Amino acid sequence: MDGETALTAEVWHPAGPPRTAVLVFPTIMNATKAVEEKAARLAEAGYLAILCDLYGAQPEDLDAAKRLATGLRTNPVAYRRRLRAAEQFGRSLAPDLPMAAIGFCMGGQAALELARDGAEVLLCVSFHGLLDTDLPAQPGAIQTRILVCHGDADALVPRPAVLAFWEEMDRAGADWHFHAYSGVPHGFTNPYPSPADGRIAYNASADRQSWQAMLSMLDEVLIPATGEPASPSVGARDNPPSA
Repeated sequence: MDGETALTAEVWHPAGPPRTAVLVFPTIMNATKAVEEKAARLAEAGYLAILCDLYGAQPEDLDAAKRLATGLRTNPVAYRRRLRAAEQFGRSLAPDLPMAAIGFCMGGQAALELARDGAEVLLCVSFHGLLDTDLPAQPGAIQTRILVCHGDADALVPRPAVLAFWEEMDRAGADWHFHAYSGVPHGFTNPYPSPADGRIAYNASADRQSWQAMLSMLDEVLIPATGEPASPSVGARDNPPSA
């Protein structure tokens, strides 16, 4: 719950003991096939994957999604409260596990907003996420490592926005990595993009490389937190519980 908004989540368990819990923030369209497949892949790699609900409702089309997204993004305090509700639910599922967060498109921005808000998670990863914010991170506020995987031809996040993000992270003293893929557009991890928006396209190489970068960074942050990483295992999906 976030106030009076009932949120739901989809949860994927690994076959063996989970290495850590990972919040998965979806695109502007909320839960989609592409993001569900990413959550399933996290479980296959040994993680407890929690696909979060941004709105408390599934938008019927892009226009409806834009209205819901605008309602959140124009109120950064409420936006971060919504993300904290997702974090709290994740911790209730796995109170003894450390936590990471990843996100795609708007969900990438959500992961970064959680980091800006000082969440005590091991890692926040943005895949072709929006980089802007109305509440820039304050010096010393960010407690997590950050990985941003960005398509350099992303029409929604042009280079001035990238440079502004770098400067914000430096001012905040954040520990950040930024991977940029030349000629790659927005939405490069989604093999099912809408043909109505020519700014969004899948790129298999950037999808593979960014996913491996995330797995490598998870290994790096988990080794000091929990010891040597466990072997990947095959995962299975739960029925969606209420958050």
